Amino acid sequence: MNEDLNKNHEAYKPPFRGGGAAMTILDKIIADKRAEVVLRKQAAPIETLPQLPYWHRARVSLKASLQQPGSTGIIAEFKRRSPSKGIINGQAGVTEVVAAYNESAAGISVLTDEKYFGGTSADLLLARQTAGIPILRKDFIIDAYQLHEARGIGADVILLIAANLSVQEVKDLAAEAKTLGLEVLLEIHNEEELGHICAEVDCVGVNNRNLKTFEVDINTSLRLIKHIPADKPAIAESGISNVDTIVTLKNAGFKGFLIGENFMKQALPSVAFADFVKELRAAL
Repeated sequence: MNEDLNKNHEAYKPPFRGGGAAMTILDKIIADKRAEVVLRKQAAPIETLPQLPYWHRARVSLKASLQQPGSTGIIAEFKRRSPSKGIINGQAGVTEVVAAYNESAAGISVLTDEKYFGGTSADLLLARQTAGIPILRKDFIIDAYQLHEARGIGADVILLIAANLSVQEVKDLAAEAKTLGLEVLLEIHNEEELGHICAEVDCVGVNNRNLKTFEVDINTSLRLIKHIPADKPAIAESGISNVDTIVTLKNAGFKGFLIGENFMKQALPSVAFADFVKELRAAL
């Protein structure tokens, strides 16, 4: 997710910040998310969340899906827009796209951040009505309240981003997710963030986009996978737009491949996905 967060847009400058550094877009998003969560708690206290439609639904394991023989390993994403790219696809409907993903993907990722990515909880609810495979709630998780929301709207997996959480925050949020029956995907970007991996994390995602230069390099994945515990399936993120890249990553040990814009930027994401899977199966 973070590929879109630190693009060199206008810098946000808070009154005080260590060393006079400008506030990045990621900082701004997290600040806005904290304010959003406060409002959501007021509108629907945590005690009411078990009333959400999918609270009592049995979860589906993404970790197991990725390790199934013959799995494509693809985690296909539904994403309308991003801070850096603007509108990616403003026409595609959740039901049609997710139905296509459900045919061959190992999992589905649904953006639920509205202000910056144009997603909502309603999108995930629709996806859950349509798909039987694991669904990842992709958002900026900074509070346990969001984990309870994720369970209620039908998510099986939640994303924790090492770049905006401390080691202890990852551990605490992951532990809470486990009590709710949710799996945890931890996203890292560099060697320093390897320290965020803990027992409560189920899968580890490597984002191939450098947050300082914004360049995409799959060698980031190839370098970091050597340090990811074997019992936590590795998922490559960003810069995956062709089958050859997946073959390279698969040979290196990756089990999952999170792909978003490559499908969503097409007029018919469902067709683009089906064609990609056909090509992948032929290559494998």
